[in-house]
Amino acid sequence: MQNAQQKRGFWLRTLHNWHWISSAVCLIGLLVFTITGVTLNHASLIEGKPKVETGTLQLPAEMLKQLDGKDAQPLPRSVAKWLRNNSRQNVTSGTVEWNDDEVYVSMPRAGGDAWLSIDRASGAVEFENTSRGTVSYLNDLHKGRNTGAAWSWFIDVFALGCVVFSVTGLFLLYFHARQRRLTWPLVGLGLLIPLLIALLFVH
Repeated sequence: MQNAQQKRGFWLRTLHNWHWISSAVCLIGLLVFTITGVTLNHASLIEGKPKVETGTLQLPAEMLKQLDGKDAQPLPRSVAKWLRNNSRQNVTSGTVEWNDDEVYVSMPRAGGDAWLSIDRASGAVEFENTSRGTVSYLNDLHKGRNTGAAWSWFIDVFALGCVVFSVTGLFLLYFHARQRRLTWPLVGLGLLIPLLIALLFVH
């Protein structure tokens, strides 16, 4: 009997440790993802007004001669540096499309968008930068849209932390279920409600 109690105590302590550590690590992330889940669900009601900035430049003749790239090639380093300094656009992070008439750089990002084009004959540069605001930025973080590899890795690790939090919580419910009779009915309700809504109302 004492052996069983010691084993139970060991597992309870272990589960509690994993549960509170995973909850502490995931707390802020869970809040942000929960709030942005609501803002995404009601996106049409809380749309922000995009802020658009446009501009034009003239690429120096010596740099225009360097624009001899082909598809999938980045801009020459000196051209990219000049464009970044003069247009304040992060062209090195964009996707470059080489056409006969122009070089087009697409620079999508979380919460906004930007593009830049260079006329290959005249060297005329046009660019546009669109910012959709903080809510749009957070929504894109939620979706992992145009956020880069580091954020993608973070979402995967964060999801793993949430799994640890949920699974340890489930085992803790199991250990305490005898003293709390509503435990499994409430767990079943948490499964039944979304299942019924999905089956009856989601088409």
